[in-house]
Amino acid sequence: MLFSYEWLQSFFKKKLPAPEKLAEILTLHSFEVEEIKKNRNDLVFDLDITANRAADCFSHIGIARECAALVNLKLQIPDCKIKEGKEEIKNFIKAEVKDKKDCLRYTGRVIKGIKVKESPKHIKDRLKSCGLDPINNIVDAANYVMLEFGQPLHVFDLDKIGDSKIIVRRARNNEKIETLDDKAYKLDESILVIADSKKPLAIAGMKGGKGSAIDSKTKNIFLESANFDPLLIRKTSKKLALKTDASFRFEHGMDSNMTEIAVDRLANLINELAGGEIAKHRVDIFSGKTPFKKIKLDLRQAEKLLGIKISKNEVIKILKSLGFEIDSSLQVKVPSNRPDIKENYDLIEEIGRIYGYEKIKPVFPILELMPAHKNERIVWKKRAKNILTTSGFFEVYNYSFISKKAGDYLNSNLVELENPFSEQFYYLRPNLLINLLDNISHKENYSQRKEKIQIFELGTVFKEKASKIEEKKMLAGVIFGDTNDFYILKGVIDNLLNGLGISDIFYDNFEATPDDSQKALWNLNKSAEIKINGKEIGFLGELSSRVLSVLGVKISVVAFEIDFDKLIKFCSEEQEYLAISKFPSAVRDVAILLPSRVRVADVLNIINITGGDLIQDVDLFDIYEGGKLAEGRKSLAFHIVFQSQDKTLSGKEIDKLFQKIIKALEENADWEVRK
Repeated sequence: MLFSYEWLQSFFKKKLPAPEKLAEILTLHSFEVEEIKKNRNDLVFDLDITANRAADCFSHIGIARECAALVNLKLQIPDCKIKEGKEEIKNFIKAEVKDKKDCLRYTGRVIKGIKVKESPKHIKDRLKSCGLDPINNIVDAANYVMLEFGQPLHVFDLDKIGDSKIIVRRARNNEKIETLDDKAYKLDESILVIADSKKPLAIAGMKGGKGSAIDSKTKNIFLESANFDPLLIRKTSKKLALKTDASFRFEHGMDSNMTEIAVDRLANLINELAGGEIAKHRVDIFSGKTPFKKIKLDLRQAEKLLGIKISKNEVIKILKSLGFEIDSSLQVKVPSNRPDIKENYDLIEEIGRIYGYEKIKPVFPILELMPAHKNERIVWKKRAKNILTTSGFFEVYNYSFISKKAGDYLNSNLVELENPFSEQFYYLRPNLLINLLDNISHKENYSQRKEKIQIFELGTVFKEKASKIEEKKMLAGVIFGDTNDFYILKGVIDNLLNGLGISDIFYDNFEATPDDSQKALWNLNKSAEIKINGKEIGFLGELSSRVLSVLGVKISVVAFEIDFDKLIKFCSEEQEYLAISKFPSAVRDVAILLPSRVRVADVLNIINITGGDLIQDVDLFDIYEGGKLAEGRKSLAFHIVFQSQDKTLSGKEIDKLFQKIIKALEENADWEVRK
């Protein structure tokens, strides 16, 4: 935005710093001066004004006030007092605002008997310096006051206003207007216009119409100073591809209290340039003036934030120089043209920038360093991921949605999106396994690949219960590509839980309660519940061939799903270490022929209980079904490791204990020990 150095100087009796020096000061404390341009006998600053300062600094007076505060000079604001005539304005014009949300304030004045002519040289020079072309003394005066005070203004030929009535309203569909630049615009109900009783006179906040323009024959004029809804002006500007100096200012939001000041200044200036008589009183329609905010300034907080103690007198001087009212108790009255000042921190920032951040010496902060509170969820989440990745799994991240097809198959407590993206993103996911299977289905020829595939995900699932959406963290993974996938995955789960400090692990018969939707996921004959201290935390096993078919997966998949919120309640960082025995161990192998329904855990329990403390470990190394075995029978083979912490076990002691274990196993009907 362009600002004339000569014009800024006119607001001060004393000399401003040289242009280069002033530009440096403004850049350091207020706004960046991007360039200093030479324009005839004037120098022009191109300032980058931030959007939050539009209400006060999109004007020469606003920048002059900044200069006054920075170089300690007294600001002289032009006189806005006017000499009114005897005739009332109501005898010449009436005004109406249809919707005060569109137009927050509408102010106007009437001047009778003016003379349109060329503007004085200093007016034309200043307009040219700021990029505006002079037209005549009336239009130039309106542009001049806009650049001076920041408030956009417009002047109508009073005699061209139909029925002497101004109406601020929305345009009618297909209504048309020809603007001052000879362009025609087709309007609709989204566009605000200034109209008389018959036709639009101007596009509100943007450009005047040709029908009410000032010309050489104009004698009587109506001055408009309004405050329009910024969003409405922005939308209109975009729709019509029309951007003006006025619309640019209105889009950023103006001070509604400025309308009366600006219209009086314009009336006074036109009276000087074109003569005429100013009608008594103003048109002024508004729902209420912008209130002044009051903030209690805290000097102790200012010292804490700025790192320097600034005297009370200096603080008062700085704030007064910026147009704030402040009393001895530091109660600050914020001017209405500073909507960016909302609280104590904003006042402190103003004090700091005017005082000069360069004057504040850098010092190390004095503060107490406190370690961050440990987040158990994050700790165990990270550790669980590390264990799984070191076990050969790859982590995946999926969207939190599932397809309509998958959701309709599950059909239990699903959360449907109000506005689904597509059939593929229809429900919030009730579990992680659906998306993991979807990852598989998108890969071709998995059934012919020889390498083992292992992926997992830790994320949030959603279910609807009692008309509320319930969220919880789940950990799930799938594995396929090996004939012993179930036992491999069971070993992974053991490794995972042991790595999280959990030892009391048990795998129980699968019972899908209380959520029957789990039945749709698992092969009930080859699945198990994962339990810790007797409490279920998840499931492990083969996935149902039905759900695999629905999702387009053509190979069998083994998976696990664990309630992570339940899991972390059992996690522990405490580790119990046992000394390695210095005495040798001995291994005996045993194979047992038994019914297929018998669980491995039942056999392990008998061996461990019978062997007692001398059993160091029991490993299942072979399972055999089919072949020459009768239907409904299977063979389990175990390594039994014997070891004592106190002595070397003799062969007789080991054989005696081994026979005791065999006898205990054979006490079960239909169990046959094959030595």
